Amino acid sequence: PLISDCGTFTFLSSAIAAISGLLMGYELGLISGALLQMSSILKLSCKEQEVIVSSLLFGALFASLTGGFLIDRFGRRLAIIIASSLLVLGSLILLPYESYEILIVGRIAIGISISLSSIATCVYIAEIAPQHRRGLLVSLNELMIVIGILFAYVSNYAFASISHGWKYMFGLVIPLGALQAIAMYFLPPSPRFLVMKNNDEAARKVLERLRETSDATKELTVIKSSLKDEHQYSFLDLFRSKNNMRARMLVGLTLVFFVQTTGQPNILFYASTVLKSVGFQSNEAASLASTGVGVVKVVSTVPATFFVDQVGSKTFLCVGSSVMAISLVTMGLVNRNIHVNFTKVCRSHSPEDFSLQRPGNFTVTNGSLKDLFASMASTERLSFDVQSPDVVRTGELNRTALAGGKSTTGSHVESGEVPVVLKWLSLASLLVYVAAFSIGLGPMSWLVLSEIFPGGIRGRAMALTSSMNWGINLLISLTFLTVTELIGLSWVCFIYTIMSLASLAFVIMFIPETKGCSLEQISMELAKQKYVRTPLCGVSQRREKLVPVELAKREKEQLY
Repeated sequence: PLISDCGTFTFLSSAIAAISGLLMGYELGLISGALLQMSSILKLSCKEQEVIVSSLLFGALFASLTGGFLIDRFGRRLAIIIASSLLVLGSLILLPYESYEILIVGRIAIGISISLSSIATCVYIAEIAPQHRRGLLVSLNELMIVIGILFAYVSNYAFASISHGWKYMFGLVIPLGALQAIAMYFLPPSPRFLVMKNNDEAARKVLERLRETSDATKELTVIKSSLKDEHQYSFLDLFRSKNNMRARMLVGLTLVFFVQTTGQPNILFYASTVLKSVGFQSNEAASLASTGVGVVKVVSTVPATFFVDQVGSKTFLCVGSSVMAISLVTMGLVNRNIHVNFTKVCRSHSPEDFSLQRPGNFTVTNGSLKDLFASMASTERLSFDVQSPDVVRTGELNRTALAGGKSTTGSHVESGEVPVVLKWLSLASLLVYVAAFSIGLGPMSWLVLSEIFPGGIRGRAMALTSSMNWGINLLISLTFLTVTELIGLSWVCFIYTIMSLASLAFVIMFIPETKGCSLEQISMELAKQKYVRTPLCGVSQRREKLVPVELAKREKEQLY
């Protein structure tokens, strides 16, 4: 019923576009396992591992700054095709060579690709989806990202003990990326993009195919009347008060700010360490960390995806933020009772600890190498999250110490016998926190962003919020270890709690409830000056009465 409700062709188009999400999640989750092998093969220092991981981020930041123009100029569909081709290219560069420089070039290309495709996919799906099912279809992308991460964890495990396993890990995306590029070529461009380019006849045909109807004139008229007003936007208008664009931009940027500062990207970096420090042993922690969190993310994103159109994105954002605050307080209190001592791993180890990484002293037998990889994997597994490719950086610090040998694992965790209750409470609050993020800020923020901007400038606006996303992410990940060392993990949890509560207040005050409205209705409502001054609780009731009247007015104006 869900599929027929959206229209089979629309659902198929959205699903093919959402493969971008799968590829993105896979690339984000992949590097933890791949680096384990590469760091020993290429004898990478701590700094070099950080650079490899950050290179993806810099590529992503670059693409998000420039990608918006590409999406608005050449179209959403073409941007997705370019992005998946670039992913294939970046992965192909990585395979034949075992060199540090080539690795960086490949990762930058992949970073550009996943950043470009994540913006283009959200916009494309939002623009082809029928209004009563838009939430479902746009959230499909987020669901694919978490599934991608889970796949990456699985492939990390599968290829960990195989020689040159990292090549298989990187290679797995190539057929999928190529397949998506080819499939996207046969899908229709976004009807709203065609109208922007004054190609009304083609847009009508596309709409008829998507809606499976013989006459899409009504929807086309609405799109045209709204785009006529919106098409004159320039990039700088995003920062002017005209049609409330500045306020809408601030809402978008603040939402992205909270996605990053509520700590999801980084708390996961700590997850295995916290679990180890509260008494979970290495293998247990490893399997819980990688698959457990991966599964929790997928399972909690599913209801958010399927019920968003009935419940509304605002409700999910409120629930998610509240539950995150509760679980973070619990985590903070538990960690106050368990003294987790974290040292700055990269700096605290003298060069002789890196004997394992120097060709001359390479005296480790294969058996112990395998064990070492297992113990390294356990501390590293959790460093990833959807919104945060770069958080990996911080994870690297952890691993490089372990590269010195197993004995170092004890150096950054002090733990006596930990009460069983605290041990399980710590794990439970972590998983609840991950789940709360996955129903709230994870998928919903991107849905809201794809809705609140006018069509003529949607690509550039999304790109700007996306660059804020990658930028803050980089900043937080670069300072995370230092801050934690200064104030301790439990205080970090409390700061994240405050941020979660702030995001809850922000959502209640400023995020409009958009379920069941067309993109044009949302844009028209938000363009009204009073939108920012009054809290948005009443907007959805008022909108129902207002919109038909306004559209009728506009249609009359067009007739005369």
